[in-house]
Amino acid sequence: MSRPGPKIPPLSVTDAQRTVLEGWVRRRSTAQSLAQRSRIVLECAEGHSIMEVSRRLGVTADMVRTWRRRFLERGLDGLSDEPRPGVPRKITDADVERVIVKTLEEKPKNATHWSTRSMAAATGMSQSAISRIWRAFALAPHRSQTFKLSTDPLFIDKVRDVVGLYLDPPEKALVLCVDEKSQIQALERDIRSWLADWNEHPRPFAWTKTADEILDKVAACCHRISDSDH
Repeated sequence: MSRPGPKIPPLSVTDAQRTVLEGWVRRRSTAQSLAQRSRIVLECAEGHSIMEVSRRLGVTADMVRTWRRRFLERGLDGLSDEPRPGVPRKITDADVERVIVKTLEEKPKNATHWSTRSMAAATGMSQSAISRIWRAFALAPHRSQTFKLSTDPLFIDKVRDVVGLYLDPPEKALVLCVDEKSQIQALERDIRSWLADWNEHPRPFAWTKTADEILDKVAACCHRISDSDH
């Protein structure tokens, strides 16, 4: 007669932990590995057995056991990959979040915008650290004409996801970053300048070509663009 296996301890999550776990599952920018581990913990918290969670999520029983145990031992921190060897980083996630929040939601005293010097003094960090954080997230409070405060209530959460990709990238992950080209921004400025001048000094436009000639010109431009390998 076979002996029964050891009784596994029950797994429960607090309301705060459940909110974080469900956010990791729902958010598109979350690493797939972390989202999968969160699903495992949430399924286990519902009282499902290891084999049932394995079947429901299409993962191995060993994977369920591993992340169930890690969560029981270390909570949410246990779902992250183990830190890699090397020099410990000096700027933490909390430091980055603090700088981002102050940049977006506060203004310095006796000034219209933050500088690296004033932000460094306010946060106790170095100017170079402030500069790196701003540069990483394209924050430019000194550019009053183009800088905008984000109204996204999940902006900080999204920033933490991006920071996580740099601080602890998942193995075999491909991260693509797409940004607006400076040429596009320059073109937009030129168009706005032209429109402002035209609206201020409107003048009649005289056509010098026929409609067919204009269409032929557009077709030639489109052909060159499609063959330019861009």
